Amino acid sequence: MEARMQWHHLYSDKRVGTKTGFENSHDSLRTSFIKDYDRIIFSSAFRRLQNKTQVFPLPGPAFVHNRLTHSLEVASVGRSLGKAVGQEIADKYAQQYGKAFDEFYRYELSSVIAAACLAHDIGNPPFGHSGEDAIRNYFLGMDATTLERYQDELSANQWADFTHFEGNSNAFRILTHNFAEEESAYNITQTTLASIVKYPSSSLLGFDKSSCLISRKKSGFFDSEIARWEQIATALQIPKISGAAEDEPMYMRHPFVFLTEAADDICYRIVDIEDAHRLGIAHYNEVLELFLPFFEDDDDYYNKERILGKLKRIKDPNQGIQYLRAVWIGKMIQLCSRAFMHHEDELLNGNLQKSLLETLPKKLANAMERIDDFSISRIYHHRFVVEIEITGFKVIGDLLDIFIKALLQPELIRSQKVLQLIPTQFPIKLQKGSLYEDTLSITDFISGMTDLYAIDLYRNISGITIKAL
Repeated sequence: MEARMQWHHLYSDKRVGTKTGFENSHDSLRTSFIKDYDRIIFSSAFRRLQNKTQVFPLPGPAFVHNRLTHSLEVASVGRSLGKAVGQEIADKYAQQYGKAFDEFYRYELSSVIAAACLAHDIGNPPFGHSGEDAIRNYFLGMDATTLERYQDELSANQWADFTHFEGNSNAFRILTHNFAEEESAYNITQTTLASIVKYPSSSLLGFDKSSCLISRKKSGFFDSEIARWEQIATALQIPKISGAAEDEPMYMRHPFVFLTEAADDICYRIVDIEDAHRLGIAHYNEVLELFLPFFEDDDDYYNKERILGKLKRIKDPNQGIQYLRAVWIGKMIQLCSRAFMHHEDELLNGNLQKSLLETLPKKLANAMERIDDFSISRIYHHRFVVEIEITGFKVIGDLLDIFIKALLQPELIRSQKVLQLIPTQFPIKLQKGSLYEDTLSITDFISGMTDLYAIDLYRNISGITIKAL
C-alpha cells in the first residue's frame, strides 16, 4: 500500500533551528505562524529583495515590480488561498479531528501560506533568473585543473549544488542554516518551511524532467541541508517518492506547497504583463484579449459583460489594467482553491504531478498558454530583459571567478585581500576538507547581493572605478 499524507499530521508549530531542535510558542497574541511572517518581513535578506530584479531592470523608466513588491503581492494572494482551502478542510474534517485541527485550518493556514509566499524568492540571486544561470555556468565552465580538484574533494551531490544552483534550495538554506551564529536567525516553523520546498529532491536527483515527477523538476535543498529537510519530513510524516532508496532524498510535495506555487503563478502572469503595459511593451487591447476569456462562462460576480462595463467607465488605461488585474486574481483564487479540494486525494497520495493552474479546464488552460506565449515572446525576450541577463552573467561570473581563485590560492597576497571582503557571517575556513563549505560561503555572499551592490563591487575590485573615501 502506498504511503499517504494525513491532514492532521501535516502541520506543527514546532520550530527547527534551536539548539534543542524545537521550540513552541507561548505568546497568546502572536501565533507561531504569524511570527514566521514577522521574522521574514523584518529580515535583511527580505529587505534586499527591494533591489533585486523581478523581470525588468532596476531602476527603470517607470515603477515596475522588484522581488520585494512581487513577494508582498504573492503573500497577499497566498493568504486568500490558504483561507479558502483552510475553511473547506476544517468544514470537512474538524468534527473528526477536534478543536486544534479546526483552529489551525480555519484560522492559521492562511498565515502559513502568506509566510511561505513572502519567503519564496528570498534565495534568488541578483539579476533575476539569469543570476541562477550565471552561477551554474561559472562552475560548469571551470578549467580542467580546477574542475579536477573540486570533483576530487566534493561528493557528486555537493558538486551538483553548484552546477545546478537553485534559488529554491538557497531559500531553504537561508531560512534554516546557522551561518556564523549558534542558531538560525529565522527559526521558522516546520510547517512554513515545508510549504516553501517546491521540489523536495537533492541537487543530484532533481532536474530530472524525464521522471515526470513534479518533485524532481528542480531541487529543494542543498547537500548541507538534507538532514534538516529529513527532520521536517519525518515530523510531518511526508513520505519519500515511491521507489526511492533509503539514501535517496526524494520526497512527495507537501500539499501546502501547491498553494504557495499557485499564488506565485497567479501573480507573475498578470503582473509581468501589467508592468509591460506601463512600459509600452504591451498594448491595452492586447492585455484585455489575453485575460477576458477567463470570464466568459461566469454568470456570477466575475461576469464578462459586467467587467467590460466597468472598464468602459475607467478613463485611465493604467487604472483599467489595475482593475482587470484585481478581478482576474480574484477569479484565479476561486478556481485554484476549488482545484485544490477537487484533487485532494491526489495531493495526499503525492500523485498530482502538475501545478494547480495546470489542472484548469481545457478552455482556460488554452487561455493560460496564450498568456505564457505572449510573455515569452514579448516580455522575457525583450531587449530590457536580455540586457539585464547579460549583465548578470558578466557581473556574477566575474565576481565568482575573483573569489573562487582567491579561495584556491590563499597564499597569494591579492587572494588574502580579496577574502577579507567576505563578511564574517560567511566563514572561510581554508582547512582540509572545507572546500565545499568555503565555496558555499562564497555563493551565499554573492547570491545575497542586490543588483546595484553586485555592480558596484564588481566595478571597484575590477578597477573600473575607484571608490572615493
